[in-house]
Amino acid sequence: MTLPELAAHVIQQFTKTYGRAPRWIAAAPGRVNVIGEHTDYNDGFVLPMAIERYAVMAADSASSSPSSSISIRDTAEGVEPATIDLAAPVKPGKPKWSNYSRGVIAGCLARGISPGGLDVLLHSTVPLGGGLSSSAALEVCTATLLEAVTGQQIDPVEKALLCQQAEHEFAGMPCGIMDQFISVMGRENHLLLLDCRSRQTELVPMNDPSVAILIINTNVKHELSGSEYPTRRKQCEAAAKTLGVPSLRDATADALERVRNKTDEVVYRRARHVIGEIERTLHAAEGIRASNWPTVGQLMYASHYSLRDDYEVSCAELDAVVEIAEGIGIKGGVYGCRMTGGGFGGCAVALVKAEAIDAISREISADYKTKTGIESTLFSSRPAAGATILKG
Repeated sequence: MTLPELAAHVIQQFTKTYGRAPRWIAAAPGRVNVIGEHTDYNDGFVLPMAIERYAVMAADSASSSPSSSISIRDTAEGVEPATIDLAAPVKPGKPKWSNYSRGVIAGCLARGISPGGLDVLLHSTVPLGGGLSSSAALEVCTATLLEAVTGQQIDPVEKALLCQQAEHEFAGMPCGIMDQFISVMGRENHLLLLDCRSRQTELVPMNDPSVAILIINTNVKHELSGSEYPTRRKQCEAAAKTLGVPSLRDATADALERVRNKTDEVVYRRARHVIGEIERTLHAAEGIRASNWPTVGQLMYASHYSLRDDYEVSCAELDAVVEIAEGIGIKGGVYGCRMTGGGFGGCAVALVKAEAIDAISREISADYKTKTGIESTLFSSRPAAGATILKG
């Protein structure tokens, strides 16, 4: 559904749930990272885009007492509603999913942004558990709704950081800054080149209607020991220490080769991925600006092989998707494909010819089912707009 269609649907659902029309509606998108994986905590660059899947919240002033509480219901079946009492300090609570909104509400209250009691209905089209930032979409949507209700605007960078803090402190997820930044600052037909050290952003135009992004959810998520990500972070820090630099952002491939004999082989490979990925991300941004799609595609493949071999965060199912995409090739409409997100399952992202999306989707879906026995979920997206107030 388009955003206007989503707004109409949510108005209908809100009216059915609460017996009156909503006064305010806000939306925030999920995201896919086109390239730049595991570079964020190394002070590097990432290149995400907002996708045409959204968290949407409709609200009206609370009709029942106490009017100092925010009631949030979800249109999805079986999701427990949440009540957030504004008369007491807002703390993490149950149901678990509500902590993303609780953290944002607490951050807004601390800034003097007080919406009063609200009846809220949440509807999200961002797939859950696929690494497309359904949580950041919910956080940013909550903040945007409170802006609509109070008429108080938050600086975009501060808003993204407020939402990130909510995820850290209320949901217990030590995420980077990419997800919230792109959900706040995305712009239609643009990707966002984000410098994770300076937090500076640059919009990268992707106006060519002949290409689109295809997102392939493997519908698997491998359970890992909790040490996988912290271990890689420590390995990157160890490599930076050996190189004598503050972070791998400051390292070069040549410098890494010079210390190879002093470096553990696994640590060396982790660093080789990060240094190469930062460079690939900057080159990809240049390629997108120039509409040089074959080059961008090759950089995406190189990113995947590096994540698979040097960083070791891929899995058989993600590798299968990339192999199928590569088999289709440019002749069949696929420029490039790679795993996206933290790894070990979730989604792959492909750069494709828009005219061939349906044929490519059918082929990937069928071949993936044959290879793995699993049904994938595919959808395409153009770069979408960031958070917006739809009514208010």
